[in-house]
Amino acid sequence: MAKAPNKDGVDNTALVRALADILDDAGLAELEYETTDLSVRLSRVTGAAAPVAAVAAPVAAAAPAGSPAGSAAAAASSAPADAASHPGAVTSPMVGTAYVAPEPDAPSFIEVGDTVKKGQTILIVEAMKVMNPITAPADGTVKQIMVTNGQPVEFGEVLVVIE
Repeated sequence: MAKAPNKDGVDNTALVRALADILDDAGLAELEYETTDLSVRLSRVTGAAAPVAAVAAPVAAAAPAGSPAGSAAAAASSAPADAASHPGAVTSPMVGTAYVAPEPDAPSFIEVGDTVKKGQTILIVEAMKVMNPITAPADGTVKQIMVTNGQPVEFGEVLVVIE
């Protein structure tokens, strides 16, 4: 690996390697680190997800069409696609960890069926130790919560559907 000195001549190779390890260990697709004199952005191509999905599909297809397992698998695979195209889909503005409650033992910000007001906090996405509140973009009713507490989320991933 080539040396990566900053403006003061300090080698940042160890820092970049540590950030790459964090990217791998956390299973993130992208990581950004910035100081006053250094900006590093690491990202990976997540092409490995396609073969995994292809392997899982024949297992679901093996269930008889009328069985509850087959119907549940079909509903589960279509739910994310339906949610992503829904006009009330609230997506993650960043890569991070989603939290549905303000504290581990506290009640969730929202439940399915709750009425929310524009600007109301509906969950939190933690990114680089910063808690970022995700707010309802409009008044409505919570139809789906697509994440669980502590779940890693990607940029643009649907978190909640509000109608």
